[in-house]
Amino acid sequence: MSVLTRGRHGGWDVDTDLVVRAQHGDEEAFASLAVAVGNRLHAVSFRILRDTYLAEDATQQALLTIWRDLPSLRDPARFDAWSYRLLVRACYAEGRRTRDWAPNLSLLPVDEPAVAEGLSVVVDRDQLERGFQRLSIEHRAVVVLHHYVDLPLDQVAEILGVPIGTVRSRLFHAMRGLRAALEADARPALREVAQ
Repeated sequence: MSVLTRGRHGGWDVDTDLVVRAQHGDEEAFASLAVAVGNRLHAVSFRILRDTYLAEDATQQALLTIWRDLPSLRDPARFDAWSYRLLVRACYAEGRRTRDWAPNLSLLPVDEPAVAEGLSVVVDRDQLERGFQRLSIEHRAVVVLHHYVDLPLDQVAEILGVPIGTVRSRLFHAMRGLRAALEADARPALREVAQ
């Protein structure tokens, strides 16, 4: 039996029977549930927090909160939205904590020659990453839930516990801020070319 099924918005829905069993204290059912949603929650938290260690902490905290509060979930069919709400709260808490700067480096093989096209893709990705990090965590959460998780704005509003107008406003300001950051990064390159 599959734990995940294709949802109506292209995402994945968790098997409701598994949620009900976990609500009643079935540890094996919860373990299956945690395995089924853990990677997805981590991917979302990483996209919001932009830091592997913070994302791991937020995901772990969300899973602990899910285990603790699962018996109080009224509608097991709403598990996905509920778990995202708990995850976003954990991301907000992690984002507020002050951390010492730690580089997020990984060693890459250098066997392949650098290609001009490949370099421009890396530069574009780096500019996008820097622009995204300049956004507030609230703005990042809206962008990730809407564009990465592919949730409609009314569901994003429900998950965040804010009015849909607030979600629209945050999305508008996030996209405007991202565009402004990308344009600001591009300006020095344009000046250098003109000289």
